[in-house]
Amino acid sequence: MRLCADVGGSFVDIAAFDDAGTIGGRRKLPTPVDDWTAFVGIFADALAAVACDRVSIATAGLVDPHSGIVTSANIRCIDGRVLGEELSAALGVPVRVVNDADAFVLAEAARGVAAGHARVFGIILGTGVGGGLVEHGRIVSGAGGIGGEWGHGQVVPESRIAPGANPVFACGCGLKGCLDTIGSARGLERLHRFLHGVDADSITITRGAEGGDAQSVATVDYWCDLVGGPLAMLLHAVSATIVPVGGGLANATALIAALDARVRANLLTPMTTAVVVPGLLGEDAGLIGAFVAGG
Repeated sequence: MRLCADVGGSFVDIAAFDDAGTIGGRRKLPTPVDDWTAFVGIFADALAAVACDRVSIATAGLVDPHSGIVTSANIRCIDGRVLGEELSAALGVPVRVVNDADAFVLAEAARGVAAGHARVFGIILGTGVGGGLVEHGRIVSGAGGIGGEWGHGQVVPESRIAPGANPVFACGCGLKGCLDTIGSARGLERLHRFLHGVDADSITITRGAEGGDAQSVATVDYWCDLVGGPLAMLLHAVSATIVPVGGGLANATALIAALDARVRANLLTPMTTAVVVPGLLGEDAGLIGAFVAGG
């Protein structure tokens, strides 16, 4: 048996897996973001309840593949820790740690919508923008663990002719105009406010676009322009053949279909079938990805 967990800023989703990958003994607990002892206790209690010989974790934050250090703004008790080693020492079993976006892509490549594809670039469109690259069933981590993290770096420049004409927003990374600021659910809302001076949540905007509301249609169309071009260029660079989508916006199927159409219109190689598609595994993806990553 193996203990697997999907660790987010709000909850720890934890379960035992047998060798066939069947989920059992699943529970969801609040994440003790500031309490390392309580964080360790979640895993110790789970191991006491179900005999497992190793632990695999998918977590929010960067995981350096060389040092093992985790950088996590939302879960402060693990930020800066060599999480795998420290948790292993506390629990007495081997611990493997991977980034949650990487785990999502790994799961979809193994058991989800991307099964059978050799190279998969998965994206997260939720509170922020994230992603991961998997090749032949293995995560491509990159230096510092930032492989697949396509949300940062300026894609919307300030106009030198008409300052304020472009939707350039400050990003939490310290830059301005990053894809993260306009491609996420919050980004969609910022764009709507920028274009129309109206506050609306992402669900209202996406449903409005489906219903033909002119303002929502304009916002979604502009969002597809801003996100679709960079995503098409990225697919050219990494030669991925499918893009599973996770995060809250993955539930807006018409939005994802519109993004897929815009991406395919920008590809040099014509694609007759959908490339950008909602993931299939839903809330199980993080746990399954942790299981697959743990070997």
